[in-house]
Amino acid sequence: MSRPVYEIAVPTFSGPLDLLLHLIERSELDITALSLTNVTDQYLKQVESLKENKVPQLIDFIVIGARLMLIKSRALLPTPPVVLAGDEDEEDPAEALIRQLKLYRQFKQAAATLRKRDEAGLRTYLRVAAPPRVEPKLDLSNIDLEKLNAHMQRVLVRVAERQKSVRVVAPRRITIEGQIKKLRHSVKTSPHIWFGDLMDNNEPITRSELSVTLLAVLEMVKRREVDASQDEMFGPVKIATAAPDDPDEA
Repeated sequence: MSRPVYEIAVPTFSGPLDLLLHLIERSELDITALSLTNVTDQYLKQVESLKENKVPQLIDFIVIGARLMLIKSRALLPTPPVVLAGDEDEEDPAEALIRQLKLYRQFKQAAATLRKRDEAGLRTYLRVAAPPRVEPKLDLSNIDLEKLNAHMQRVLVRVAERQKSVRVVAPRRITIEGQIKKLRHSVKTSPHIWFGDLMDNNEPITRSELSVTLLAVLEMVKRREVDASQDEMFGPVKIATAAPDDPDEA
């Protein structure tokens, strides 16, 4: 059977370490053996006042008080010249309490920081569950075998032409500004053009060329200089001069 968990909470302090840390910080002292000796009397007076509140778990305060009395007595009384056997490995009670106080102060400061973040609404949550598995779905409702075969044949032709090329090709410098100028000139000379006409059909189309050309078209659509339309899925993209917003301008 697990032991009952309880918290020591009085109107001012939560536990004996909180009381001891408060007395040291109020006196503006560092956590040292000397500071523990200086606040021993203050601590015992505070514990005596806690008896009036009838704190059920006062034993923890008394234990720390006994340790403080031992530390103070060792500081006041002369050190015995002879060390008893087995005392060499015994930990100094002052050092043990100092280490415990410093650790408690770190946890207290961390709790204060987390409380401020919680009050400010800066809450974060750790995801412990595995990410959900999303099954990929390909919508082929508007695609028949003839269209799929035609697209596949075009891809195979491009791959074959690329494999036949044995010459060293210098990287082609293509920019969005250059494609915008080319697109603006093309829509002025013809009612509409196709997206593929903006790229050099004499060379295999690269990803960079395709991406830059697409960005140029999107920029022109954003500026309302052209309209882009597609009659069917995976069909060719038709680009034409954008219709004016004002009917009088038309």
